[in-house]
Amino acid sequence: MTNTADQSPLGKNSAYRTDYAPELLFPIARQGKRDELGLSGTLPFFGVDVWNAYELSWLNMRGKPQVAVARITVPADSPNIIESKSFKLYLNSFNQTRLGGPDALRELLQQDLSAAVGANVHVVLTMQEDFGTLQMGELDGLLLDRLDIEVDSYSPQPELLKANFDELPVEETLVSHLLKSNCLVTGQPDWGSVQIIYSGPQIDQESLLKYLIGFREHNEFHEQCVERIFTDILRQCRPQHLTVYARYTRRGGLDINPWRTNCTTAGRPSNLRNARQ
Repeated sequence: MTNTADQSPLGKNSAYRTDYAPELLFPIARQGKRDELGLSGTLPFFGVDVWNAYELSWLNMRGKPQVAVARITVPADSPNIIESKSFKLYLNSFNQTRLGGPDALRELLQQDLSAAVGANVHVVLTMQEDFGTLQMGELDGLLLDRLDIEVDSYSPQPELLKANFDELPVEETLVSHLLKSNCLVTGQPDWGSVQIIYSGPQIDQESLLKYLIGFREHNEFHEQCVERIFTDILRQCRPQHLTVYARYTRRGGLDINPWRTNCTTAGRPSNLRNARQ
C-alpha cells in the first residue's frame, strides 16, 4: 500500500459517478502515522472505527429508488483506513445502480470495503421502515468542559498530561465536547466529542482538558487523532486500563467514530448518535 493522503480525492474537483464503481475507494496505510507515535509490532490497543452513512441510496430491479442508513465497522488492526471523500464517492456510485435487494447491497459493501482496508468489515443496513429504531444519546462521564482554564496552545502537547502516582488508583469516565482537529489534506475543521475511561493513577483533569484542546489546530485524520490521544495518555499517565472513544460530526453524510481500548473486558461502544451528529 503506497497511497498517501495528498494523492487522495480530497480538495480536488470530482466527477460524481452514479454507477457502481468500487475502484473509487482510496485506502491509506495506517502504519505511517503509527510510526510517528512509535507504534510498531504489537499494538497497545485494539478497537474499531464505526462509520455511519446517512446518504445511501440505490435502485431496485424495477428502477425505484431505495434508501437506508448503514453502519460500517472497520477493525483497528486492519492495514488501511479509507479516505472519507473516496468513501462518499463510492457510496454515490450506487445511486443509479440496480440491485436485487438490501442483502445484495450489503454483500457488495462488505466485499469492497474489506478488500480496501485489508480486513473483514461488517455492514449493517437500517431500512426506512426501521428508521424509528435509531436512537440518540450522549457520551456518559464527568464533563471536563466545566473547568475554567486558560489555554494558550493549540497543538498537542503530551507533556501537559499529569497523573497522581502517589495516591491510590481510581476508576473514572471523563468526557469533553471541545475536541476539534483539522483534515490532514484540506485543513477543514473536524468537530468531535471524546470519552476517556480509565483505571489507574488519577489523571489531572485540567491538564487533560488543555491537552485535548491542543488538537484545535492539529492536522490528522479522525482515526489518527484518537490513536495519538490513547498513546499519549497511556505513556504519560500510565493507566492500567484505558479506553478512548470519539464521536465526530458528519461530513458528506458520513460520520467516523474511532474506539481504542486495552481493556479485554470492554464491550463494544454504543453507536448512539450524539446531538451534534
